[in-house]
Formats: sequence, C-alpha cells, structure tokens
Amino acid sequence: MHYKAYKTILSPKNGLNLFRGCTHGCIYCDSRSDCYQMDHPFEDIEIKANALEIFEQELQRRRKPCMIGTGAMTDPYIQLEPRLQITRGALELIEKYEFGVAIQTKSARILRDLDLLTAINKKTKAVVQMTLTTYDEDLCKILEPYVSTTKERFETLMRFKSVEIPSVVWLSPILPFINDSKENLEGILEYCIQAGVKGILCFGFGVTLRAGNRDFFYQQLDKHFPGMKQKYRLAFGENYVCTSPNNDDLMAIFKNTCQKHGILYQTEDIFRYLHTFEDKREQLSLF
Repeated sequence: MHYKAYKTILSPKNGLNLFRGCTHGCIYCDSRSDCYQMDHPFEDIEIKANALEIFEQELQRRRKPCMIGTGAMTDPYIQLEPRLQITRGALELIEKYEFGVAIQTKSARILRDLDLLTAINKKTKAVVQMTLTTYDEDLCKILEPYVSTTKERFETLMRFKSVEIPSVVWLSPILPFINDSKENLEGILEYCIQAGVKGILCFGFGVTLRAGNRDFFYQQLDKHFPGMKQKYRLAFGENYVCTSPNNDDLMAIFKNTCQKHGILYQTEDIFRYLHTFEDKREQLSLF
C-alpha cells in the first residue's frame, strides 16, 4: 500500500472513495480498466492521505445532509480496512453529522460496523448494497477469490434484515458461458427473496470488457477455463458490452420474480431510492 495526497474526497454527486485499487481478485473487475488512469499496480492500494480530515471538512461545508455513496469503484472493506479503520472512521463522521449512507461491498467485514449503520439508519437511511453474481460456491471462489463467498454475503444480508437495515443487491456481472444459467439466477434470486432486499440492480446479463480489465480477465480465463478465451473472442471480438446469449430468457425470469415479490428492479427507481435522503429525526423526537 501507499499514501497519496488529495485535496478532495467527495465527488460533486457525493460519492466517496477512500482507496484506489483492490485486493479481492475478482477476475472481471472493471476498475482495472485503463480509462481510470490508475498510475500504480492495481493490488498496491492507494490510500488517500488525511482522508478523514478532508471528509469531515467537506461534510461541514454541505448546506444540508444528503446521502453519501461509497464502494462504487473500490470496496470499502478491502483486507487492509480492519487495520486502517478508515471506512469505520468515515461512517462515524456520517453518523456524527447526520448524513445518510449507501455503502456497497462484497465483504462480510461490513458487519463490524453494524452499530454505526444501525445508528445512521435510526436518524436517516443506511442502505447496504451487496454484489451477488454466482450462486455456486466453488465457482464463486474462482471468480471472486479473495472475498466473502456468496453464501457468506447472503448471511450478512440476513443479519441486516434482522435489524431492519434496507439492502440492495447488484446482480452484475453475469459472465457469458460461465454463470449465465437459469439455475445460477434462480439461486441468487432466492437469496434476495429470503433477505427481503429492497431492490436488485441488473443492467442486463453479460460483462463489460475494455483495455486493462480485458487483459486480466483473459489471463484468468486461460488459467481457470481453458479454451474459454477463444470462445469469447469468437463471440464478442473487441466489443465493450458482451451480452449473454441467454439474456432474454434470464431477463424474463428476473423481471417476473421481482414483480411477484415486490422487489424494485427498474434502475431509475433503485437509484432514486439510493439517492433520496430521509429524515427520521422528527419522528424520533416524538418519543
């Protein structure tokens, strides 16, 4: 790991990324793409120096509380976090200044901060976003090798359900010819139903590949799925969006299941929910 000086932490749309790079090893990770102009090895985590001090100053400058989103580019619960405590420090500030949070991860480490997320959710809204891609545990350990398995993530969602913290699942990516099956989708959807998720984000069934992440992805295909790289090249060439041939059938199952169980699935509805600040403080003052 290494530190780098930054002047700002929050994006204009209130996105928070405390780290750059990741050590989860997911074979499909879009954040490896060259377009993000990362000037260091992806596994050499860049930590934003004085991140919490800058973050607090930026929260103080916000005229009114809003939702803070984190985890879109780098998982806030990478392996270094238990030692660094930076994500926890950020949640402490969010709770202190009474902002809301929508936090995205693939790690059960988020349960360490159950107390803070519960405190935030009492005053406004804390939404746990969990990525689920692969129902098969053995396959999950290949595709997402250094992070909590899908079952562990499901158990994490169940824990948040028990304390009434809302959750959203990112069903993405689904890799053509690898996990784009009806059985995989139905297994994940059953987890979502049991966990009572508010919504499921799905941008279609497939994967995006571009310079940087395509190279790493193909290396991993050669290692774990001999012959699969050639299948991808024949099917997709240099396409950015690689859509599963099963997309239409899977999308029909996905939409029907969400409608049946009252789960949000339209992307605009889910993002509206994630970005909408809710003030529960007046309700608390009545009791």
